[in-house]
Amino acid sequence: MKPIKYSFLSFVFCFAFLAFKSYAETFYLGADLSYVNEMEDCGAVYRDKGKPHDPFELFARKGANLIRVRLWHNPDWTRYSTLADATKTIRRAKQQGLPVLLDFHYSDNWADPERQEIPKAWSNIQDTKMLGKALYDYTFATLQSLAEKNLLPEMVQVGNETNAEILQPEGKTDHENINWPRNAYLLNQGIKAVRDFSAVQGKKILIVLHIAQPENALRWFPQAQQHGVTDYDIIGLSYYPQWSEYTIQQLPDAIQSLKKTFDKDILIVETAYPWTLKNFDKAGNVLGEKAVLPEFKPTPEGQLLYLLGLAQTVKSAGGLGVIYWEPAWVSTQCKTRWGTGSHWENASFFHAGKKNSTLPAFLFFSADYQKTETITSDKKDN
Repeated sequence: MKPIKYSFLSFVFCFAFLAFKSYAETFYLGADLSYVNEMEDCGAVYRDKGKPHDPFELFARKGANLIRVRLWHNPDWTRYSTLADATKTIRRAKQQGLPVLLDFHYSDNWADPERQEIPKAWSNIQDTKMLGKALYDYTFATLQSLAEKNLLPEMVQVGNETNAEILQPEGKTDHENINWPRNAYLLNQGIKAVRDFSAVQGKKILIVLHIAQPENALRWFPQAQQHGVTDYDIIGLSYYPQWSEYTIQQLPDAIQSLKKTFDKDILIVETAYPWTLKNFDKAGNVLGEKAVLPEFKPTPEGQLLYLLGLAQTVKSAGGLGVIYWEPAWVSTQCKTRWGTGSHWENASFFHAGKKNSTLPAFLFFSADYQKTETITSDKKDN
């Protein structure tokens, strides 16, 4: 790799090895590797310096210290991200000594700001308390299953990008009007299941509530608190500049506001950046030209600089860390729900044109991010 020329964020880039620390001291640099089992079954091979590697070993060796794992309830359209598949992923992570964040989607499908659809098994439950019991029992039983295999996660996400009300009828997710008494009750039942299981096990499991984009979190968490959703440890944020009102320079405003107001740690649980705009298969790339920031070119070096800048910004703002979404979702001949190949190979950590060889982005995991004085912007809190 050619020497990197630093831009206006040059203050953020300093390289060294990151030591594993306790939760209170650790700055998390993680990866969501939920797609790995499927990609390998589809024939994907991950290479470093020309040699094939187990991706979990590779991420651990490169310095990642947290693996995020997606879980769907009972999908009938895929055999991945089921409990069996998530268990396999967690086992692979823990075999490499990597802590795990388990991400309950509470759906049979992708749960996000546009879709929060109830699992089919619960779709006929109309009574909120009965639905809360189903959610509680499912959460508790899932943790019990993992504990029996010595695979208990260190963190649990109670819902994924829950900007909208959770457990809505199929095709009827309401993005504008949240029934907060119902929503809070259901979220609190998931939280209670994790707390109760932690008490039984005598082991602390950190609870994450996850909202997409910081500006939405600034609106959502005050409403959640007003309705009694308070017993969690970490505010999780998706931060994709393409879809956010906040630039990287403005991000500390949101982090510090959330941290001060709610006395919670702030973790970026999803982010990504393209290393190229080239498409290597028939599946269109989600992150195209609109995802490119003026200060970071869509090149391998630009992707790395984006991650270094974001992570240092989060560190300086007092945040807990950064997790990259699906760095191993590479191109194969298998089909997703949207087409053959990957919609993310141009934002992965592997070069699709060079037999999935590692990209410079892996240096993101081993950089030494210093707690420095935060550079704030003029953007006001929402």
